[in-house]
Formats: sequence, C-alpha cells, structure tokens
Amino acid sequence: MSFKDRIDAGERLADSLERFRGQDVVVIALPRGGVDVALPVARRLGAPMTLLLVRKIGLPSQPELAMGAIVDGEKPITVRNESVIGFSGVGQAEFDAVARAELEEIHRRNRLYLGGRKPVPIEGRVAIVVDDGIATGATVRAALKGLKTRKPAKIVLAVPVASKDSLDMLEEDVDEVVALERLSALGAIGFSYRQFPQLSDADVIAALDEAETAGKKA
Repeated sequence: MSFKDRIDAGERLADSLERFRGQDVVVIALPRGGVDVALPVARRLGAPMTLLLVRKIGLPSQPELAMGAIVDGEKPITVRNESVIGFSGVGQAEFDAVARAELEEIHRRNRLYLGGRKPVPIEGRVAIVVDDGIATGATVRAALKGLKTRKPAKIVLAVPVASKDSLDMLEEDVDEVVALERLSALGAIGFSYRQFPQLSDADVIAALDEAETAGKKA
C-alpha cells in the first residue's frame, strides 16, 4: 500500500476509525508530519484536534537516528534508547546537551502553535494519537508517556504505516493500535508516500485553524 500524500493517508485512516464517531474523542497530532494526517480524522469524527509536542533526541553524528526523545509537559519526560546510546558511545553530558536543545525547540513550537488558543481538555476522553508513520518508535513512546500524565480514559494509536517491531514495543503503552500497513522493515517513512514534503510551522498553524473552524461548525 502507498499513499498519495498525508491527507490521503488521513482519509484512509479515518475510515478505520469511524466507530469512534459520537464518542468523547480528542484527536492528538504529533507535529509536524502528523498534523495533515490527523486533520481528516478530526473532521470525520467531529472531534477537536490538538498537538502533543515531542522531539527526537538524535545522535550528534547522525541526527536522524534517535538515541531518545523528549515530550513537553509540566515536567518534561525523556525516554532513552539505550541500544543506540550504547553502540554510539554517547556520554550523559552529550545526551543532556542535545535533550536541552530539543526542549527549547518544543517550547518555541508551543508558543507559536498553541499560544493564544483555548486548551483542549484530554482528561477522561478517548485520545486518538496520530502520526504520519513510525519507524523506531522512540519518539512516539515518549509522547505516549507524556500523554498518560493527562489522564485520558483511553489511548488509541493511529498511523498509516509503521514497522512491526515498533508497534510490538508500543502496544503495551496504549489501549488500541490502528495501523493500515505494518511492515517487517521500515526505512524512511516517506517511501510509503508518493508526495511527502516537509511541513512548515505555517502548515501546522493552518491545520489547527482549520480544525478549530470545523469544530465551530459542528
């Protein structure tokens, strides 16, 4: 299976989530890439959409390889990928320095994306967490740990494509997983999309604005 773009993936994902229509749902996007997938889901379910800000902590020598992740919150939560840290030889001070830089980026995005917006309550609701794909799962695991502190009634992880290994790891952190495509090996997530542009801050803000407008009409 391949997807035309993130919106197409979101529409197909929404088909698999129809049973949640009418329930007390909040759709939570992992920006930036998850936003365009989450928007069609939120529209279909008639649910509000918000963000969970999480950042990969990449190896200094290979930033795309996650040695951990950090998620925003009253007390930021850090998840370490010990296997990557072990073979890379990264020390604690170096790990902490990268983590601090990513937390600063999270704070910047929080102010830019959510500043001035009315907070979307999560406690006691069905939280559907959406991303555009999952490779190693380290970033999503951090997001889920942060989300649990906000006490949703149920957590559903919903993605168009993911590696089987990552989903096996994450299933213990959620109540349900909805994945349209589970691959034995997943390289770059973009290989599953015909169009996979990088999203900008402006794209995220536009998606949030559209979700708010749709919510007012519902």
